[in-house]
Amino acid sequence: MNCDGILTDFCSILVLQVVGCLIEHDNKILLCKRKIQPSYGLWTLPAGYMEIGESAAEGAIRETWEEANAEVEVMSPFAQLDIPLIGQTYVIFLAKLKRPHFSPGPESSDCRLFSLDDIPFDSLAFSSMLVTLNLVGASLTNKILSNYCLSYIEDRKVGRPKFHYGTINKRYF
Repeated sequence: MNCDGILTDFCSILVLQVVGCLIEHDNKILLCKRKIQPSYGLWTLPAGYMEIGESAAEGAIRETWEEANAEVEVMSPFAQLDIPLIGQTYVIFLAKLKRPHFSPGPESSDCRLFSLDDIPFDSLAFSSMLVTLNLVGASLTNKILSNYCLSYIEDRKVGRPKFHYGTINKRYF
């Protein structure tokens, strides 16, 4: 998008909606290694920009297919993270695999299921992924985000995963 001339005012108020899926399978989380910029070679949940004409859930399902060749069923919203510094809002949905098959799509070089202890926190693509995965209950050693340390795992055991809302006001790496 070109923000020169007449579009400048429009671009200053534009907020981009990023949608994605937090897919848990066999007590592991599906992550994709990016094969595109930004953050080439780093890990992320399958996510991307919503397109005109689709709902947030439809966009999350599409992005998961494009990045991980995975068919998913969206269960419920998991988190909304506003990032005013870059004009983005992330909406992440809990989802489950319809079939236990996935493989890298054109924007990914690898797709893998990680246990919470094995998530590559030092190689995550975006601050929003660090916060989202922290919400799942993962231990981040010295990168604990106290405002976001909530126990999704315990919520899930009793069948009531919470919806989380937050604002990211700084970069974590």
